[in-house]
Amino acid sequence: MTTRVSASELHAFCMEALRRVGAKESHAQIVADTLVMTDTWGTFTHGTKLLRDYARRVKAGGLRSDTDPSVVASGPAWALVDGGSCLGHVTSKFAMDQAVQRAKATGIAYVGVRNSCHFGAAGYYAWLAAKEGLIGIAMANDIPSVAAAGSRRSVTGSNPIAYAVPTGTGDPILLDMAVSTVAGGKVYAAFQRGEPIPDNWILDEEGHPSTDSSLYPNKAALTPAAYHKGYGIALLIESLSGLLTGAKITWQVASWIHSDPTQSTGHGAAFIAIDVAAIAPREQFNARINDLIREIHAAPAADGVERVLVPHEREWNLRRKALVEGIDLPSDVAGKLTDLANDVDLHPAWLTK
Repeated sequence: MTTRVSASELHAFCMEALRRVGAKESHAQIVADTLVMTDTWGTFTHGTKLLRDYARRVKAGGLRSDTDPSVVASGPAWALVDGGSCLGHVTSKFAMDQAVQRAKATGIAYVGVRNSCHFGAAGYYAWLAAKEGLIGIAMANDIPSVAAAGSRRSVTGSNPIAYAVPTGTGDPILLDMAVSTVAGGKVYAAFQRGEPIPDNWILDEEGHPSTDSSLYPNKAALTPAAYHKGYGIALLIESLSGLLTGAKITWQVASWIHSDPTQSTGHGAAFIAIDVAAIAPREQFNARINDLIREIHAAPAADGVERVLVPHEREWNLRRKALVEGIDLPSDVAGKLTDLANDVDLHPAWLTK
């Protein structure tokens, strides 16, 4: 069973819920923008389902809304940002905006972040660069929840990474992935809905595959994507997001869901922007990437597949439909929003039907 809501109604709910726990208007706006867009993509594990946990930390003081992120060191093509324990979405947008601004002046820029928190869907920040005509890359570290190839326990975070490549007038190519076989949110969602999980998603305490979603995260680790490959990418993200930025790393990072909500979590992140026009004539680049997309679409499709898609093509189509017809929130998402509504005494008609 789903709950249908318009994007504007869901956005207004997010804004008001955050205001009621003490978030200032500008911060609430950024978080609502990020979470609602993620839901329109159909990526419900990283959208408004998470709002209650963010709101709890804001109310308790572990996430601050009385300050703003700031640049603490910089050069022409790089910067370090201290998030000041703000909502991770606020700090991440600020950092990607800094990367875009610098890349437009120098061609390419890196911005690292420390003292942040969980930032939702990495793809949103990559898209911020793509909508300005730049290639965007976004990543972050997290408390370990993913096994390394050959380990019996978690060694790295699920450490998301995303890229977005502009295509001119069309939707950007966008990939958003965790370094685990699946994001931990999918295991939580399966458990909450009482659904079984495949035997390649988690490993139990002995390092054996398990289909018992209730074991995660305390008694199980996520499997790394493609095993040694996912593990290797996780360490690259840890290097750019944690080691280079001065953020906390691996087990120093606090769980943004389970740790003391009065304390900061210390997450790190990194953002890279590349100005296409500084390197290649934009018209030429746009023509080439659209030729590439047409070539991919023309590739022979397997039985039962209409055509081969580029990354995020399905999500862009879902967004267009959602903006017209409304967002169909799965039951676990609607349940989380109902709990938040009760927390803050906010009861919109669409959620109480």
